[in-house]
Amino acid sequence: MTKPFALQIVLELMQVRADDATHRLAQLISSERNAKSKLDMLRQYREEYAVRFKQAAQNGLAQREWHNYQEFLNRLDEAIDSQLQTVALQIQNTAEGQTHWQQQRTKLKAFDTLSERHYVNETNLELKREQKTQDEFAARGKTDDDSPQTE
Repeated sequence: MTKPFALQIVLELMQVRADDATHRLAQLISSERNAKSKLDMLRQYREEYAVRFKQAAQNGLAQREWHNYQEFLNRLDEAIDSQLQTVALQIQNTAEGQTHWQQQRTKLKAFDTLSERHYVNETNLELKREQKTQDEFAARGKTDDDSPQTE
């Protein structure tokens, strides 16, 4: 009879942790992509707005309109700076998540290797027991054939 792997519960826990780390990393990657996408959108919008400002300035602007354009461009610049910080933080979080994911996978692989070795050893022991049983059975059969028969 094959003995169960003594660390099966730990192996299953490592699998759950590795799965959790995988899901968390996927979320972090998605958040990073979203942050970068938002930054790209802000930059594109700022560029388009600056072009409109330049065109309006060439056609002549009142001081109030000039001020409004400048104020809005400043707000867009602030939003871009803020989003740059968010992107940097997301990149850092993703890198940390990837490190955690790699650590969890390494631990899982270690316990998986132990499990595989355990089952290989158990299979080999089972094969040896079966061979021993067959050898004993075969040896009994020979001794029965060698004994004189009484009639």
